[in-house]
Amino acid sequence: MSNARTIAAILAAFGAWLSVGAEARAEKPPITIGLAVANLQADFFRQIKASVERAGQEANVRVITVDARGDSAAQISQVRDLIAQKIDALIYIPAGATAAAVPVNLARAAGIPTVAVDRNAEGAPADTFIASDSVAGAHALGRWVVEQTGGTAEIGIILGQIGTTPQLERDKGFGAAIAGHPGLRVVASQASLEWHQDEGFAIAQDMLQRRPTITVLFGQADALALGAAQAVKVVKPDHRVLVVGFDGDVTGLKAVENGALDATMTQPTQEMGRMALRSALDLIARKPVQALQLQATTLTTKANVYAFIDNHP
Repeated sequence: MSNARTIAAILAAFGAWLSVGAEARAEKPPITIGLAVANLQADFFRQIKASVERAGQEANVRVITVDARGDSAAQISQVRDLIAQKIDALIYIPAGATAAAVPVNLARAAGIPTVAVDRNAEGAPADTFIASDSVAGAHALGRWVVEQTGGTAEIGIILGQIGTTPQLERDKGFGAAIAGHPGLRVVASQASLEWHQDEGFAIAQDMLQRRPTITVLFGQADALALGAAQAVKVVKPDHRVLVVGFDGDVTGLKAVENGALDATMTQPTQEMGRMALRSALDLIARKPVQALQLQATTLTTKANVYAFIDNHP
């Protein structure tokens, strides 16, 4: 074979190798992240979903979202299905405290890093946990209630889903804030099952009828507080009832604006979604990620609500 033919053969072989390599690169699947959400009926979780998916598009990452609709058993099945789809990381918002550890353990067994948002699984924490500092936020809200009431009030508390991270921490923070004020008494407390507005309405209505001297209602989520505000309108007590919430949901912020709610604690929901996506990518790349990433909340009243309505953090 002449030198010319040899060189031509080498170039042809090299071209074929490049072609195969390009095809392999083209066929390489994008990073895929599973997003298992507790319940997309809640505005807070819808905001997290939108933020994660938007950040995924910007990073050229595929995000597969599943909604447990508040059902722990359904969520376990959904996470199993996500693992079967070969996800590279799991962003996880537990659907309640019951069996919350199972999806984390399933992902861990499959070698899949996990990012928990808003709620962490007791006994099986995710690789990183992103949430608002609910203890500090509820404490700030409690201090504001002390100021608004002059340290004298009868309080009804509508708890979130028992055993979940935000329920426990908001209870702790608010309780600590009012503990040193004997004139503030919690005279009624009842848990919701799913943090829903209709539950807030039913629970608050019952509280106001049983304890007509209640002057403060604290819903541990804006949806619960909105239901409580509805109940105040229906029951029509002969005195003003201060109604406060937590989350800074769009509907909650608008309720603060129009006076239906007196205050809420606004969470940096959009940033939490972006942070979840970034943390998942860092875990996939085996970069160090802090185990706990707590975010500050902001006391939101009519005086500062407009900024959050125009540009939610």
